[in-house]
Amino acid sequence: MEIRRDAYLEKLKIRMHNGFIKVITGIRRSGKSYLLNKIFYQWLLSSGIDKQHIIKFAFDSSDDLELIGENSFDIDFTERNVDPQKFTSYIKSRITDNGRYYLLLDEIQKLGAFETVLNGYLRKENLDVYVTGSNSKFLSSDILTEFEGRGDEIHVFPLTFSEFFSVFSGTKEEAFENYMIYGGLPAVASMVTNEQKNSYLTTQLNNVYLKDIIVRNNLRREKELEELLDVLASGISCLTNPKKIENSFLSIKNKKISDNTIDKYIDYLTEAFIISKANRYDVKGRHYIGSPYKIYFEDIGLRNARIGFRQIEETHIIENIIYNELRSRGFNVDTGTVESRETDENGKSGRKYYEIDFVAVSGSKKYYIQSAYDIPDREKWEQETKPLRKTRDSFKKIVIVKNPVVARYDESGCAIVGIYEFLLNKDSLEI
Repeated sequence: MEIRRDAYLEKLKIRMHNGFIKVITGIRRSGKSYLLNKIFYQWLLSSGIDKQHIIKFAFDSSDDLELIGENSFDIDFTERNVDPQKFTSYIKSRITDNGRYYLLLDEIQKLGAFETVLNGYLRKENLDVYVTGSNSKFLSSDILTEFEGRGDEIHVFPLTFSEFFSVFSGTKEEAFENYMIYGGLPAVASMVTNEQKNSYLTTQLNNVYLKDIIVRNNLRREKELEELLDVLASGISCLTNPKKIENSFLSIKNKKISDNTIDKYIDYLTEAFIISKANRYDVKGRHYIGSPYKIYFEDIGLRNARIGFRQIEETHIIENIIYNELRSRGFNVDTGTVESRETDENGKSGRKYYEIDFVAVSGSKKYYIQSAYDIPDREKWEQETKPLRKTRDSFKKIVIVKNPVVARYDESGCAIVGIYEFLLNKDSLEI
């Protein structure tokens, strides 16, 4: 089973020969290595690049390590990294002419002094360098410092629904039900039974993702991090902040954890790409509101696994899926608020605030988007579109619903789009 990831291939292609180190980031098991070593490598060959001019090296491969005289068991069971001199000597031996060479380096964080090595390669005009790294030591927040501002990030998300559906055996409705529960990690897409998927997601979350955070940040109170993740998983798509979570711990778990500690742990989870924050944006005031914000999971399957596949509320899960889809399309995504001065039935004037699920921005394009499970009548439509209409500007305003609908605009300029049309058609926002 081969999953095409054409959007990421295009991102790599347009960055070729740009003088930067192409850094592929993303949550573990999202397909970074496959993208680099299979998809991009095969494309280079098909484009006529001489195989001898493509140097692949995986620092977690025993075969590759043997090429430079390193022992994989020694690397795995000690704190020692791969000897940079052995690696650079090997690369030097592979470069036999002045033609352009492509370096595809996987799990680069296992190389000692990798920042120095890669910055040195930047000064060689005939080298085009592409790397991946694991989340525990190689995060997007590190890139600006690691490569002296010359790192060009390509963030890889778990499978979008369209990618997942392309390899799913069944209808789009069946695929979506599966996707809402088990998410889009590539390995999950190839599994047959629910038992396999449950076990894989639970094991990966506990033994890989959380362990990464604990090791990277030298945490001693692991239980607190796990309990916080439970709280966040239960409250996806709801406005929250560290103080509110602190109160929840006290009232529900009878446990005291400071809001500062919670804020720090949320940053750790965000840096590891397990969760993402949608900050609150004042649409009319054109500024960010520091708190509250919304939390979404990078992969909904991991969220469901954390809470034992309970609380499968479709409204919140669909909102999380829409958020991830927008981000995978390259949008910066916030949650919006609109202030309106209104007069009540008693003639009293006051301010009222309306919430917009998503304000999605890419360059000069901006979209206001509401997620609604269903629009059964005119009253519900008015309720969902009122915040959009209160913006009083010309940017597109769209309501996405689960039930199949014919995409269309109403008289006020608000559009309605079905979830399948939105997820399966990359141009769905251009109705």
